[in-house]
Order: sequence, then structure tokens, then C-alpha cells
Amino acid sequence: MNLTHLRTVLWTLVAVAALAATGLYVYTTMTRTSQVAGLGQADYQLLTAAGDAFTRDSLKGSPSMLFFGFTHCPEVCPTSLAEMTSWYEALGDEAKDLRSFFVTVDPERDTAAVIDDYVSWTGHVTGVTGTPDEIAKAAQSWGVFYEKVPLEGSDYTMDHTASIFLVNAAGEFEGTIAYRESSDTALAKLRRLLEG
Repeated sequence: MNLTHLRTVLWTLVAVAALAATGLYVYTTMTRTSQVAGLGQADYQLLTAAGDAFTRDSLKGSPSMLFFGFTHCPEVCPTSLAEMTSWYEALGDEAKDLRSFFVTVDPERDTAAVIDDYVSWTGHVTGVTGTPDEIAKAAQSWGVFYEKVPLEGSDYTMDHTASIFLVNAAGEFEGTIAYRESSDTALAKLRRLLEG
């Protein structure tokens, strides 16, 4: 095989690899788009800590942050609530239309009174609870994982998705803020959400 023929073979292989990579990117992008398009669009009937109905329509009208957690959470939930509160402080008037919801994945322990007390210090976050079946519907609708993890005795904890969902004023999924994501990145995402 001469050098010219070898170059032709190598460039052909490079072109094939590039086409395959492009095809894979297009496929995964299209697949992901169809997966996230329906997030949160199922029917579920929950209640805020104040006793108001909370359904998928409750997320329409203003941009929102949506978090699934539980009040006995040792670290992720209090940290996420603290970060959400700090973002409100950093955004100031920019966040005047931003709403936030903390939906329990532990409705057995998180009654309306318990969850209201848990989020009340933030001044911005509304606690949401409901029956186990309706919580399951809401979590599944948002692609949220959670499960009960037994501890010693009769106690238990909950494993759960730790991302904060960003929802636009039309009630549609816009993205997430990951657990412990940098404040600058989180604020940039929130500003894009608020700008619509």
C-alpha cells in the first residue's frame, strides 16, 4: 500500500467516525428533547401547607423552582433550601415573580403542619404534601427517584433526586440546578428563567 492510498483510507475512516458522532449527537438530542418535553405534565392532586390545591397548573403563571425532598433529610434538603434562599437574596427585585415549592417524598411524616414549619424560615418556599399515591404520581411525572431506606429500629430515611427543577411561566420544564452547583451558575440559570 502506497502512502497516498494509506492517507485516503485514513481520511475515509475519519469521515466515517465524524458522521457517526454527528448521527449519535442528533439522535441523543432528539431523544432527550422528547423525554423532557412531557416532564411534569401528568395529573396529580397535592396540597400546599396552607391547604390550597397544588396541581401541574399551579406551576403556570410565574417561573418556579421545584424541589422534591423530606423534612428529616440530614443534608441535601436543608442545604438546597439554604441555597434557594441565598439566590433570592442575591437576585433581589429580579426574583419578585419567582415562586418556589418543596414537595415532600415522605408524606407519611411530612404533614402540612410539619412541612410548613420546615420551610417557613426561608420566607419564599411553599411546602407541598399529599397522599402517598398522589406524591408518587407527581414524582413520576417529574422523573424524580425516591425510595425509603430502613435504618436501625423502625426509623428510616429517604433517598431521592437532589436536583432543583426550573419551570417557566407556562409550567414547562426549563432545566435543573444540580445539588451544590456553583452559585454563579445557578444565578445565571435563574436569570435566564426569569427573562423568559
